[in-house]
This record gives sequence, C-alpha cells and structure tokens, in this order.
Amino acid sequence: MSSRNFIEGFSKLTDSEKLKIISVLTNDPAGFLADVKKHRHPDHKVQDIYSSLSENTLTNYFLPFGVAPNFLINGRLYHVPMVIEESSVVAATSAAAKFWYDKGGFLTRITGCIKQGQIHFFWKGEPLDLERFLDKKSSQLKQGLQSLTHSMEKRGGGVKDIRLLHLPSIRDDYYQLDVRFDTVDSMGANFINACLESLSRLWKSSIEAEVSFSVESRKCDILMSILTNYTPECLVECRVTTDVSNFSDTVPGYSAEAFVQRFSNALKIARTDVNRAVTHNKGIFNGIDAVIVATGNDFRAVEANGHAYAARDGHYRGLTEVYVSKGRFEYRLILPLALGTVGGVTGIHPMVKHALSILGHPSARELMQIVAAAGLASNFSAVRSLISTGIQTGHMKLHLSNILAQLEATPEEIKSINEHLRGRTVTYSTVKEIIVSLRSQQHEKGIQG
Repeated sequence: MSSRNFIEGFSKLTDSEKLKIISVLTNDPAGFLADVKKHRHPDHKVQDIYSSLSENTLTNYFLPFGVAPNFLINGRLYHVPMVIEESSVVAATSAAAKFWYDKGGFLTRITGCIKQGQIHFFWKGEPLDLERFLDKKSSQLKQGLQSLTHSMEKRGGGVKDIRLLHLPSIRDDYYQLDVRFDTVDSMGANFINACLESLSRLWKSSIEAEVSFSVESRKCDILMSILTNYTPECLVECRVTTDVSNFSDTVPGYSAEAFVQRFSNALKIARTDVNRAVTHNKGIFNGIDAVIVATGNDFRAVEANGHAYAARDGHYRGLTEVYVSKGRFEYRLILPLALGTVGGVTGIHPMVKHALSILGHPSARELMQIVAAAGLASNFSAVRSLISTGIQTGHMKLHLSNILAQLEATPEEIKSINEHLRGRTVTYSTVKEIIVSLRSQQHEKGIQG
C-alpha cells in the first residue's frame, strides 16, 4: 500500500529524497527507480541542462525525434524535424511533402508579426480625459522603457503602439492599455511581460502625478499586466495549388474530379460543423505541434492561439479552405503563429539547437512558414485518407510496431504476424490473438518434441 501524505517543501529536497517519496507511490518502486536511472543522461552536465528546464525534475521523458524530408517551401528545400510519439503523423506529413514537391511545393507569406499585451486597470474619471492623457504621455512612456527595449529596437522591434480601451461591460471603471510589440526573432513572452510590468508602474505613477485630474481620478488600481497568446496580427498564410487533373492517380478508384469533389465536401463540413472542425484542426496541429516541440517553442500557446482564431467570427471552424476554379485546385491555411528562434530553450536544449541547425538556422518569420507548411501537409494527408481508404488502415499499420513492442513479439513472431495481417485491418486485439495462437502452437510443438 503506497503512502499518499501531504509533502512539505518537496522542491527543496535532494533528488534522492524526492525519488524515495515518489517511488513508493508506484506499483513497482524498484522498477521505477531503475527506469528513472536509465532515462537520466549519463553526462551530468547535460542532465543539469534538462533538469533546469522544469521544477522537481526526476528524470527525462523521451519522445522520438524524427524528420519529415523534402518540404519545398517558396522554392527552398527543407527537411523538417518533428518530435511526436505518433509515427503516422510523421509518415503522413512526409507523404504530403513528397506529393507536393513536383507541383510547386508550399507557397507561404507572412502578413504580420505584431504581438500584444494588456495592462488591466480600474480608473474613475471621464474616458475622454484619459484618452487625451495617453496621447500626451505616450512618447514619455515608451522612453521610460528604454532600458528594456533598446536591444530589441536595434533589431527592428520594440513597442509599436499603446492604445486605451474602455470596457464598461465588465465594470464601469475598467480599462486596458493595449500594447503592441514586434519581438523580431524572439517569441518574446518574457520581454513583453517585463515591458508591461514596468509600463504599468510608469502609467500608475503618471496618473497619480497628473494635476489636471481630480483627487479621485489620480487613483489607478492596476489589476494585472500580461501578454496575450492570441496574435491575430501575427499571421502566416500557406497554400498549395495544382491542376485538378494531377489528382488522377491519387486514390485508386476515383477520378481526379471525383477526388476533388469529395475533398471539397469534407472541407465544407469542417468549415461548418464544430464536431468535425475540432478533429480537422487537430489534424493540422499534429504537424504543427511536432515542429513546435522540436524547435523549443510553446505548443500550448500556439494551440490556444490557433483555436481562438478558428472561432474569431463566433463559430468554431476548420482552419483550412479549398478553392476549385477553372480546373485549378488550391488548398490554403491561414493561422496566427507567435514563434521564436532565439531566447527561451532555443540556446539551451541540445536537440533544439540541432533542430534549428537542420532547418538552416531560420529566422522567426521563416520558422512560421515552415511550421505552417507542416500543418497543411499533415492536414492534407489526413483528409485524403478520410475520404478514400479511411484513417485507420494507414494509422494502425504504422502503430503495429508499438503493439508488437508492447506484446514483446520475437523476430519470428513479427514475421508471421505481418504475413497474417496482409490485407487485414490492424487492431490490438487481432495482433494479440495471433501472438497467443503462435505461442500456443510453439508450446505444443515443444511438448510433442
């Protein structure tokens, strides 16, 4: 029976003390401790890097680091690192990259790189007076941030604009300072938050010192200062286009026109039905998240941003659109991406460094385009499978290796199982049934022998 008591000061304990406490919560303490040791890096300096990335680190949790090759993006060839536990995603993304390679590849463009943050505060007075006050103080406020922004400004970034928003629907005296930033090659979360917190102090002290305000109006209650992960002005567009006739051999049994019609119908559903839209967009983020993780970016922020953008008109929709006109097919993805190639873990995590090196050390704008292409590729393959053979056939074949490892299949059993499953649907229960049968036959032979 494991002991589940409140743990006082866990973060201050030594690694061995933490492991001792946690191991007794598992079903196999000795096995847990052995696996913890196996998954820790043998080089203590490298392990210190991994341990520093998070709180209360016990060991490392491995995920496969793979590559989807042959992405032609704006005429340049990329081999794209992907970190994900699902082999079918890498395979599907790679297949789409290969399919579009000789059809012009992926065409991308950035339509904005502005990120935002808000200072939320309460103030009693006339809104117009506060607007005039901001107009008067805006340059001074920006100047007060110079110690934080000067390096970013040298690279072309920094604070671009400060706007006042009055939102009486929340509370009569509730306002925001909406601050817009360009963080160049940095994702910029820490930079933006540091600027906002400093700006909030400058804003509060400026209001309190303003003699034209009444005594009551010189009070400013700052509630919080924080960036928003919603970046509708930091957008990337990615598209693929080809003649409809080029789909003639895409799926056996379907003409090019029939394939495109089915594809278009699937997209119309994803743009309309929220039940389909969520799963459709998940197929986009399969590709996106894998590259985001590989390059040391924040996939939680990216997903939250993308899903908010998918519901920007009040109805959650699929993020991709298809256009068919005069014999031409175009498939397009537009979404907000706030990424960085410097700062954060990009200069710390060894494999992140290598991932960015494989990509040719891209700028943040270039990485946005690579990530969008991976998302569109993943989604294209998913829709293509759904409207033809179905998603499970390819997925489960690729998942077979995981099943075989879980069931500890021998090389001889793997060979027999592959023969048994030729032309059949792969499921866990089917594979287990075959293994049980093979082992039973082997046991009988042993007895008879």
